[in-house]
Amino acid sequence: MNTEIIKIILAFMVLINPFSALTLFLDLTRGYSMNNRRKVARVACLTIFITISFFTVAGETLLKALGISIGSFQLAGGILVFLIALNMMNGDGNPVKPDQENFDVDHVQDSPVSMAAAVVPLAIPMMIGPGGISTVIIYSSQVSGVLQVSAILIAGLLISLFCYLALMAAGRISRLLGDTGLNIMSRIMGMLLAAVSIEIIVNGLRTLFPALV
Repeated sequence: MNTEIIKIILAFMVLINPFSALTLFLDLTRGYSMNNRRKVARVACLTIFITISFFTVAGETLLKALGISIGSFQLAGGILVFLIALNMMNGDGNPVKPDQENFDVDHVQDSPVSMAAAVVPLAIPMMIGPGGISTVIIYSSQVSGVLQVSAILIAGLLISLFCYLALMAAGRISRLLGDTGLNIMSRIMGMLLAAVSIEIIVNGLRTLFPALV
């Protein structure tokens, strides 16, 4: 169980990757007081945890309602995650997450504090997008019992807390690492994510074609 939690945390870490949202967070909260920055970070990270919790509990039910088999979703999700990893290793970022440069944050700062921007676009889809949601559903479909579901929720809580700490240290991290450091970190996470995606694809193939085992 401990190994599974570590694997889930690793998958969430490289998919959610709060470091990719640091620049957007700094832009959205430019001119905010420290207290208001904390509020934006809390709302964003709470949104991440709620999203993970919802798809952990209801993800498999949604698949059944849509008539999608677990094996098919695992295979499709694994391919999606692999494409994300490939782009990250090539330095192209996450293809299913929006480019920060496409966001116009001027309208966000028309009001003193915008909590809506903490949900969209900061939390969704900047930090947890289709790849992250797919991975949550895949892992939740592979477990049964309260303890195993709780493991995913605990992993989601820990990642949400890590995202909060990363956002609150956004200025210092950006100055410390710079664009080059963040780019190197993205490539390393892409390599780790590629390994996770292969695991998902193999599990999907085993589910669809049991004779392969």
